[in-house]
Order: sequence, then C-alpha cells, then structure tokens
Amino acid sequence: MFSRIFLVLLSITAISLPAVAARRVAHKLCTSPNYECIKVKKGDSWQKLWPDPRVRRIVMRLNRMNTNLVRGMRIVVPVSLNNITHMDISPMPYSVHPYGQRVVVVNMSEQAFGAYDSNGYLVHWGPISGGKGFCHDIQKRCNTPRGSYRVFRKGTEMCESKKFPVPDGGAPMPYCMYFKGGFAMHAGDLPGYHASHGCVRMFYEDAEWLNKHFLNKGKGGTKVIVQ
Repeated sequence: MFSRIFLVLLSITAISLPAVAARRVAHKLCTSPNYECIKVKKGDSWQKLWPDPRVRRIVMRLNRMNTNLVRGMRIVVPVSLNNITHMDISPMPYSVHPYGQRVVVVNMSEQAFGAYDSNGYLVHWGPISGGKGFCHDIQKRCNTPRGSYRVFRKGTEMCESKKFPVPDGGAPMPYCMYFKGGFAMHAGDLPGYHASHGCVRMFYEDAEWLNKHFLNKGKGGTKVIVQ
C-alpha cells in the first residue's frame, strides 16, 4: 500500500514540477547570448546575490518574481546587468497604435503589463501574475478575463478582498484597481507564474504608481486591455 502511494506521489511530482517550470516565462531567455541562467543554492537570497537594490529589482522584474528564492530554482540574469535599466528588458513593445488616451495593456503570455501614454509610447512596464486557471478552493476555473475594460474603482494600500480567502475574505489587495466586476489589478506576491484567483497581481511599487499617478477611475476611467 505504501509503495502504491509513493508511486502516485512521485508521478504527481514528476508532472507538476515541469509544468510549473514551463510557466516561468523568463526561462525562454536561458538560451539567449544576452542572458544566463543560474541555479539557486542553499542560503541564497535576492539580497545576497544582488546587494545593489537597483540591480536586484532588474533581475526580479525579468524573472517576474518578488517571492523568496528556493534552492534548485533557476534565475535568469542579463549578461550586461550593470549597464542596463529595467526598461531595456521590457517584454512589452515600446510603442503601440495610439488610443488618444492613457492605456494599460496586460499581456498574460508575457506575464507583464505596459503603461502607454496618449501617443502610444511605453512609459513604464512591470511583471504580473494572473489567474492560475483552476482554483481548488472554489473548485472552478479562475482565469483572468480577456478584453477591453475601464477602471471603475480604486482603493488605497488598505484595500482587501471581500471574497478570498474563502469564505470570509480579508486577503490584502493593496492599491486595488477594479476593471471588471471583482477583478482588479493590485499589489501582491508574484512567484514567476500565474497564481491568482483571476486578479492581476503586480509589484507593490508598480501598483502604487499606477493607482496614484497613472489611472483614472469612473465613467472616463483609464482603459485596461487584457490580452
């Protein structure tokens, strides 16, 4: 009986670990001459590996992560790390067809968002973590809805979920920016792959900047395109 359980667990592990790795969009850069992939060792941390805060944030953005490093994890690092800014590694196009207004484009495949001015020029980008597909706690799919929306409500750093965790709610959603029903962009944990109930998680500083300095709410709220 024990051996059967062990084999089942081994089978599940063999399936789930590669699946998670495949969802780490940054890993596609490992074969590029401009990047290298390093393996995290025991005791490594973001601060230990990259003491310079500016450099550290570039690596974290590239890997779409702000959660703790785990031994054995692969991290993508630009070869010319000291000579670039985070805008130099943007996965979002530097210009789009102008909408005549500000717009935030969320690209689920690239696990990134881009903030564009009224002329269609990229002014900022950041990593995101969207809906993970299926949520076991609610036993149904939990994808981030694709489409074109507008921000209709914003919250402060004290914003909380009214639904999650099930059943009482209360999960922090700092600087929430609602664009469709209960779906919002907000600050949260980004593990390097999609892991939310459908909201668009962002780095804290990105959510704060969008909330305070870029997005308008209400009838004329800033356009949000999820693709």
